[in-house]
Amino acid sequence: MIAIIAAIDKNNALGFKNRLLFYLPDDLKRFKALTTGHTVVMGRKTFDSLPKGALPNRRNIVLSRSARLELPGAEVYASLEEALQHCADDEQVFIMGGASVYKQAMPLADRLYMTEIDAEAAEADVYFPAIDHQVWHETKRDVRRADDRHPCNYAFVDYER
Repeated sequence: MIAIIAAIDKNNALGFKNRLLFYLPDDLKRFKALTTGHTVVMGRKTFDSLPKGALPNRRNIVLSRSARLELPGAEVYASLEEALQHCADDEQVFIMGGASVYKQAMPLADRLYMTEIDAEAAEADVYFPAIDHQVWHETKRDVRRADDRHPCNYAFVDYER
């Protein structure tokens, strides 16, 4: 099973200068709960943005054109296709960015785990591909309100193909 996990603003923006657009602690908790014990696949820039390197208690796969690249705690493959060939059929794989990896994974994914942020980022330089609602059907929506730890309203939204 291949799932995509991402947080986007109203304009499908993902990030700015290799950073998340909004700090939402409950989104980070959900990400950890969903991905722990599974495989996460990311591009090199996304890996570089992780504050402590490879994510603990997960199989970390990084996509990079640099064949000799070695990253502590991560396997490196040249393409998404190659990385997926090294995953078992029953392995739960989460695609976690960046934008070009999401674009490649959209036709392959079975599920989307989205955090849809009810705000527009002041600045953004990477965007999530459009979600085609003829293909993706919402199966769950958990709306959350802004509070002292979360600067804006948002919703956890799951989609299936």
